[in-house]
Amino acid sequence: MIDFEEELKKFHPSLEVEQVEDNVYRNKPKDMSDLLDEMLKEMKGGRRQS
Repeated sequence: MIDFEEELKKFHPSLEVEQVEDNVYRNKPKDMSDLLDEMLKEMKGGRRQS
């Protein structure tokens, strides 16, 4: 039978996971509403210049 407590003691997260976590916490990722806001601002800015 598997000793889960012993297996948890052996567990170490992979380096890639830690790197991704650092990047996510350091940089605020854009969500869909941020992208739409940015697109609308660009569209409005482009019309004024015409």
